Amino acid sequence: MSHTSERPDERVAPAPRKVSFDWAGTPLHWVPGDPFTTHTINVLHLLLPAGERWFVHVYRQVLPYIRDERLRADVIDFIGQEAVHSQAHDDVLPQLRRLGLDPTPYTAEVDWLFEKLLGDRTLPPGRARRWWLMERVALIAAIEHYTAFLGDWVLNAEELDRRGSDPVMLDLLRWHGAEEVEHRSVAFDLFQHVDGGYRRRARTWATAFAALVFLWQRGARFFMANDPTLPAGRASVRDFVLRGQQGVLPSTPAMLRSIPTYLSRSYHPSQEGSTAQALAYLAASPAAQAPGPEGGR
Repeated sequence: MSHTSERPDERVAPAPRKVSFDWAGTPLHWVPGDPFTTHTINVLHLLLPAGERWFVHVYRQVLPYIRDERLRADVIDFIGQEAVHSQAHDDVLPQLRRLGLDPTPYTAEVDWLFEKLLGDRTLPPGRARRWWLMERVALIAAIEHYTAFLGDWVLNAEELDRRGSDPVMLDLLRWHGAEEVEHRSVAFDLFQHVDGGYRRRARTWATAFAALVFLWQRGARFFMANDPTLPAGRASVRDFVLRGQQGVLPSTPAMLRSIPTYLSRSYHPSQEGSTAQALAYLAASPAAQAPGPEGGR
């Protein structure tokens, strides 16, 4: 992961973009000859639609607490970007079904997590309701640390190109990743603005990290076990570590280094990633330039 610090004058407002993807030619194993890498990344299509709809729901509730107009505008643009991300990944699922892999059993579990476990609760107005809202705002900040990490990684994952990965899928991942890098400071700045407690930041990081690891490994195992072309498909930690060493998945050491980064009291997302790189990709992304009702800015 790159570590390019952004000067304050390099800040840009996140811009929601309409995109268009044609999945007709995307194969089941879009990283040729590597079902494990394909399916490990495919977990994004199962996690993100429900997760990003949840982000939008929570952030609409927190808007009345925002006293800074610039931050409020950034949060509204963030909501717009997340809504588009959710729909774009959701649109991949019919193609998976056409190719013989129905993700419904797993997506039902993810929907339950975000809609029930992390959803609204019947709490009295006042302190208890605010506490639950702030917990979820802090959780989103922790999750966004990792979506920005993944976005920065995929923008620089040249080995995926060398392996002949499907260009439409790579564009989806890099368009999304670039927007995650572009808005990487919004969730953290919002948390700092409405709460900012370090103990809450550390506690919710631990919850978010454990949940992401659990859901991701469960999703990869689900895909491998239900892939119709793999009679005895399996997913293992060893596979993940090996692919990280090869450069087709994030490396385990880089992921572990991200932990003290987020937990540092001096942490700010602007210290990592490159806005210039993200904007350069967004200016060239085929999906963002596609004609028609869903394409263009």
